[in-house]
Amino acid sequence: MTSETPLKFHVPEPASRPGGQPDFSNVVIPEAGSVRRPPVDVAPDEIRDLAYSIIRVLDRDGQAVGPWAPPLDQDDLVRGLRHMMTLRTFDARMQMAQRQGKTSFYMQHTGEEAVSCAFRIALSPGDMNFPTYRQAGLLIANDYPLVDMMCQIYSNERDPMKGRQLPVMYSSKEHGFFSISGNLTTQFVQAVGWAMASAIKGDSKIAAAWVGDGATAESDFHAALVFASTYKAPVVLNVVNNQWAISTFQGIARGGSGTFAARGLGFGIPALRVDGNDYLAVYAVAQWAIERARRNLGPTLVEYVTYRAGAHSTSDDPSAYRPKHESEGWPLGDPLLRLKAHLIATGAWSEERHKQTEAEILATVIAAQKEAESFGTLHAGGKPSARDIFEDVYAELPPHLRRQRQQIGV
Repeated sequence: MTSETPLKFHVPEPASRPGGQPDFSNVVIPEAGSVRRPPVDVAPDEIRDLAYSIIRVLDRDGQAVGPWAPPLDQDDLVRGLRHMMTLRTFDARMQMAQRQGKTSFYMQHTGEEAVSCAFRIALSPGDMNFPTYRQAGLLIANDYPLVDMMCQIYSNERDPMKGRQLPVMYSSKEHGFFSISGNLTTQFVQAVGWAMASAIKGDSKIAAAWVGDGATAESDFHAALVFASTYKAPVVLNVVNNQWAISTFQGIARGGSGTFAARGLGFGIPALRVDGNDYLAVYAVAQWAIERARRNLGPTLVEYVTYRAGAHSTSDDPSAYRPKHESEGWPLGDPLLRLKAHLIATGAWSEERHKQTEAEILATVIAAQKEAESFGTLHAGGKPSARDIFEDVYAELPPHLRRQRQQIGV
């Protein structure tokens, strides 16, 4: 009788642990400009290879090369650099405020600024983002007031959310930023539904969904792919692969798919991977996917290959699960420094101008912080009024329903 082989339970392991040497040998990085740019109306099965490569524009000398180099002028790129610098400065001040006990919680974007800042400028007014908690660049690049962001973080009397959201879970319909969902990944399904509704109405607005790599393990991620592919929803499905969830490396959520972008292939969705630390590449891929959605060609799944340089949040200690200096070994560099190098290489920027801009942005952020801290405590009396609760929960009745209610004496 043949003996049976004992079964073995498999648990993916990261390449290195705390105390070890950073190892990114598994990240295969093609030369900048080497990945082809297909036409927007390409059939998904003709670009399966793009789900396994990485689209890059900026080379090691700071030059924009290849077919994906976008037609952004120097003024556009200078604004993009300022947006990323503002987000990083904002992060530093709010991280400090949390350490000083001025707010309970904060989440930094360090190393991921290009993803949201570049994507935002490819959108049009009225388009709607369904973000997760590390896309504040969508707001900053769309001129959302820093004071309002800070007031929500402080949960003070000027908090737009009136203390009913976590400090970093912003919301602004006017700025195309849907309320962040605290239930992980539900925003992916919401974005597809919103996009389907836009198509049903015959509107011209598209949606963008956002999740981190860890959230792709949730069932809502897969449900969103089913509906998006079936109904060709005008939506861009974004996965920010920053290598680590709150305490687990990306291999736990990725499983055997090889890449997160490859998840889209089984649904017939075109899938691209892009260097998430390359501002120009992010913009170019965003523009391609957005145009595809707007031309009724359906959804696109985009994986941004980046790195979370900081902690997951102020409640997290990454030294417990990854090497202390791992961020220094990340092969795709720092998005701010790479765009800065490009602008200097083209003569549009200089070290002196960069230092001046850093000082200007710091002064602006500090001034906004002082203003935000000047407002009093939310509900100083201890609780909201009955009118506040009613007006926040119940929509105002339209005129015809108000008339009907008056007629029946209710």
